[in-house]
Amino acid sequence: MTTLDSRLNAYISGLGQNARDAAKALLTATTEQKNDALRASAKALREAKADLLAANKEDVDSVGDSRPESFIDRLRLTDDRIEAMASALEQIAELPDPVGRLLSTTERPNGLTIERVAVPIGVIGMIYESRPNVGADASALCLKSGNAVILRGGSESKNSTREIVACMQTGLEAAGLPKGAVQTVETTDRNAVTALLHAVDYVDLVIPRGGRGLVELVRDEAKVPTLLHLDGNCHSYIHAEADIDKALDVVRNAKLRRTGVCGATESIVVDRAIADAVIPRLVKIMEGCELRGDAEARAIEPTLAEATAEDWSTEYLDTIASVKVVEGLDEAISFVSEHSSGHTDAILTEDQDAARRFMTSIDSAVVMHNASTQFSDGGEFGMGAEIGIATGKMHARGPVGLEQLTSFKYLVHGNGQTRP
Repeated sequence: MTTLDSRLNAYISGLGQNARDAAKALLTATTEQKNDALRASAKALREAKADLLAANKEDVDSVGDSRPESFIDRLRLTDDRIEAMASALEQIAELPDPVGRLLSTTERPNGLTIERVAVPIGVIGMIYESRPNVGADASALCLKSGNAVILRGGSESKNSTREIVACMQTGLEAAGLPKGAVQTVETTDRNAVTALLHAVDYVDLVIPRGGRGLVELVRDEAKVPTLLHLDGNCHSYIHAEADIDKALDVVRNAKLRRTGVCGATESIVVDRAIADAVIPRLVKIMEGCELRGDAEARAIEPTLAEATAEDWSTEYLDTIASVKVVEGLDEAISFVSEHSSGHTDAILTEDQDAARRFMTSIDSAVVMHNASTQFSDGGEFGMGAEIGIATGKMHARGPVGLEQLTSFKYLVHGNGQTRP
């Protein structure tokens, strides 16, 4: 181990110990305290708007033209986005406290009463890329659910993250809660991520939110439990029984509303029975978006670029989408099942039986019928905000909000029973 590694481990251990101490304090924090902290943090964000914008400009300028515009859009803060962060904190304060919920009660024949109640997970490590507002959302959700969080944002957003965390800590102090409940890894050394993933004495759960490279790093390196969020190469299937005008409106929104979010549709699947009618109209409504088609789609519309096998599984996060023609519902289900990352997929159809079979057969965290895949979002699900979209199958799946950031324990009440 080098001297640098020793320093990194000591640094992460220090953050971890602070977080562990804060998590213990949060176990006895009242709902009112947590809500006061959230509202005070929202106030601090608004009051620090000028500093936040200045810090964010440093981040954006440091990236320059080395990244695509979609990346810059995710990185950039504006007046509206800062207000949205503050409003999200206030919305989370209004939500029911997930901690202490009675999940079940069992009365045993011997007189024991066994309760299962929701409790915080403990210390959460949140690793994410580019989008600084993720830090505010994650901090707020962790705080409300009684967890301490250690944030490790992308190096490109380091200045923005530092300011956001300072606002969160201002809110915590105003409510009489420890600042260690929200911390950030300030070093940009990439080895700090590995140190965080190995911090088994302090961290109870790691959540990565970013591209496939980040998720694979966490999956391969983590020694602590993880809640994985794979890339969102979402598919929208236009079925033979679709209302074509409505379907095309949905597809346009699903792709172009914001191309840099994980719920954006990346692959448009078209039923052969309506392909001749759909694809030329698709080209018109998707003006400004590069469409890459298979041979059949290009035969209908020669202006399409040629798609490769990689396109069907790619998360572009840009104004690019692939177009695939399929022979009916069975082939659509097979195609989407093969190429989906398990994030969000949709069917556009007026046939309720077809919709039901697609939604049952596609094993993704979120499956939609006649709706834009960009609704795959914790805020849109009524969760106030989300810490990410979990694509695994254990503990939590889909948008991860307050309830998903709790575990449970059993409380057993007796009156002197002994076991024979």
